[in-house]
Amino acid sequence: MTVLRTPDDRFEKLPGYPFIPNYVDVGGLRMHYVDEGPRQSAEVVLMLHGEPTWSYLYRTMIPVVARAGYRVIAPDLIGFGRSDKVVEPDVYSYQQHVDWLTVFINALDLRSITLVCQDWGGLLGLRVAAENQERFARITASNTGLPTGDQPPSAAFLQWQQFSQTVPELPIGFIVSGGCVNKLPAEVIAAYDAPFPDESYKTAARVFPKLVPTSPGDPAAAANGAAWQTLKQWQKPFLTAFGDKDPITAGADRILQALIPGAKNQPHTTLTGGGHFIQEDKGEEWAQLIVQFIQQNQT
Repeated sequence: MTVLRTPDDRFEKLPGYPFIPNYVDVGGLRMHYVDEGPRQSAEVVLMLHGEPTWSYLYRTMIPVVARAGYRVIAPDLIGFGRSDKVVEPDVYSYQQHVDWLTVFINALDLRSITLVCQDWGGLLGLRVAAENQERFARITASNTGLPTGDQPPSAAFLQWQQFSQTVPELPIGFIVSGGCVNKLPAEVIAAYDAPFPDESYKTAARVFPKLVPTSPGDPAAAANGAAWQTLKQWQKPFLTAFGDKDPITAGADRILQALIPGAKNQPHTTLTGGGHFIQEDKGEEWAQLIVQFIQQNQT
């Protein structure tokens, strides 16, 4: 297994990202995470990014939630951000990402977690929450879901999947900018490119789109189906806050609201003017909703 580690100087003076790096070992790989806010007796807010981003995505949300008195943990998935990057594509699977994330949560012994998830952060986070219910207190999801392959993917997703597998150079920052309503400044686009000095660092980003279950025979379909059986009995608070300008996940919020009991009577929100990367378009607004959601649903 060939492991790459992005040089630290690639992360110096990134705009809006002053956070001190923290690391934990997950199966012999170094996983990076942001850890902000009080650490003693504070409830944990776990912010999970997706494809092809990293914890930089949550940079405007982390301070809002930390100032409200919560411990904010924002990891970089293996293959992204400051975390180690395995070169061989076969190492990455849906199950392996679930396993890495589970090891991470156990290593830090995170409890009373409020899960904040978007994109692959939800595909992984919802699985992990369903499989480790005792560690999670509530969930808020944006522009995400938990596919089992029983429903055909959207045309927008299939176009993205095809693009990701055929483009000679995967333009990470350009992809993130294209998923936003608001135009990203050049220095922010560069920050999304920072973890990837060249194409050899982008294996995880390349592989992720292929791992989304698109048929019932997909390797992850059965495990996701089992997670859904748990989520259909989930009584803990569940809030959706989807952007109204995201063609990839449009309508997934209604599915979550209808099938998860804990979503009943919650103040679900459509964030007007929010694209797929809602953290860029409506980050502080979503952060305020998260704080209110926790305060209104204290255990």
